[in-house]
Amino acid sequence: MARIKTIAREDLGEFTETFDKLEAAMGFIPNSLLTMAHRPKLMATFLPLAMEVLAGETSLPQGLRNLIAHIASLAAGCQYCMAHTADSSAKAGIAEEKIAAAFEYESNPLFSDAERAALGLAQSAASVPNLASDEDFAELRLYFSEEQIVEIVGVISLFGFLNRWNDTIGTELEDHPTQFAQKTITASGWSVGKHTGD
Repeated sequence: MARIKTIAREDLGEFTETFDKLEAAMGFIPNSLLTMAHRPKLMATFLPLAMEVLAGETSLPQGLRNLIAHIASLAAGCQYCMAHTADSSAKAGIAEEKIAAAFEYESNPLFSDAERAALGLAQSAASVPNLASDEDFAELRLYFSEEQIVEIVGVISLFGFLNRWNDTIGTELEDHPTQFAQKTITASGWSVGKHTGD
């Protein structure tokens, strides 16, 4: 059960346009934002950063950005964000089979060497303590430009905030990502955990 209640969408009229766009893209409004809305300026400041990191113009494949977020959330242990990033990976065109195998990216043939380099940094950098190494960056440079590496680190860092936010609050997981996660990543050890509405 969430440790902080959500604020009703209808009580946040100044965010109507933003919420409409999010709902069109995701199918729902994340409860993480509806708890963040207790401080509207915090949410208003967070949203442009999140939109730039996750949906801004980039030469990185959208699906890869979502898988990076997924592995970073796995390393941080945030079940809420793991469900969201599995769902967003599918919406970006990643096959369910690949999402289900994401925890085996190091050895699974579904993943390219470039993907392994990016996901390896996600796992290392999202761990506590941070395990990112010079070797991780040397491997990344085989496949990605400096700008792309900055974008990869941006995704990992954004989810550093989101993982801590949602895991600390115990944000209630919405129905759609819950159902998607139950279908695709439960066999890899995912569970809804504390993120239920009970």
